[in-house]
Amino acid sequence: MKHSNIKSDDPPPNSDAAPEEAHVVSSEDLFASRREIIILHGGERYRLRLTSNDKLLLTK
Repeated sequence: MKHSNIKSDDPPPNSDAAPEEAHVVSSEDLFASRREIIILHGGERYRLRLTSNDKLLLTK
């Protein structure tokens, strides 16, 4: 298994934005009173769901 030297608080590789410059959206604002939203990206629909364990699940 190959290990990475990237720490969890490092920005993603090849990211142009520093972490403090990233746009932050709270899940409460994103979901409002819903448990699921649809995200359109590149002409594709993705489903972002808040699970019963309060985890986020993104599926195509």
